[in-house]
Amino acid sequence: MDWLQVLVLSILQGLTEFLPISSSAHLILVPELTPWPDQGLAFDVALHLGSLAAVVLYFRHDLGRMLVSWWASLRGRGTDADGRLAWWVLLATVPVGLVGLAFHDLIQEAMRSPLIVAAGLIGFGLLLGYADWRGRGSRSEYQLTWKQALWIGAAQALALIPGTSRSGITITAALLLGLSREGAARFSFLLSIPVIVLAGGLETLTLIRAPQAIDWSVLVIGALLSGISAYLCIHYFLAFIKRIGMQPFVAYRLLLGGWLLWLFW
Repeated sequence: MDWLQVLVLSILQGLTEFLPISSSAHLILVPELTPWPDQGLAFDVALHLGSLAAVVLYFRHDLGRMLVSWWASLRGRGTDADGRLAWWVLLATVPVGLVGLAFHDLIQEAMRSPLIVAAGLIGFGLLLGYADWRGRGSRSEYQLTWKQALWIGAAQALALIPGTSRSGITITAALLLGLSREGAARFSFLLSIPVIVLAGGLETLTLIRAPQAIDWSVLVIGALLSGISAYLCIHYFLAFIKRIGMQPFVAYRLLLGGWLLWLFW
């Protein structure tokens, strides 16, 4: 990998991990549209670690309260709003974990074509646009019920299809269930933490079984750039959607999906 590839892939991962435009779609398309070689599994793991560090750092105060309250609930001291939110995040992670384990090989081998990516970008982009257009919800992530959290978790499993966007489909589901734009985005970002941990753990196991030469300087720089771009993305995205909503991202998805159909049909 040359340093331009490291720079582009790192920033791309950091931005698209949390924007509703599909990080997997962009990372699949880069080798399709450039002469760059595949970045390798070790680099993918480093980029995920950077994104994970960013979201944990951004929500550190929320996560601290959630962890304390969740632990108190385990010890039989009752469950407050923070404790319930922690439980709902864990509950919503179950569907994607089960589907990912069951269909990981199929997804990796059979569903990475540009046409599937284009279909996911367009189809789920239109659904996001509809949810944002009709959504007039004002509830926060703390007002979710366990059934609604599970529904969002079930929707999150669809993000295993390239082009869907994990953040996009979870925000869509949350908007349809009556959450505000900010509440939907915040719950989506909190949901990303266990998902990135699970995905990174699976990739790490694969890496251990098939060791390869590692350029540690590339991994460190990649993780750092991914983390910085992800942190800035979360901060400005939450401020942006309060005023403008999701429609600019819907338009981007439709344009990108249409362009891919034109290139590869």
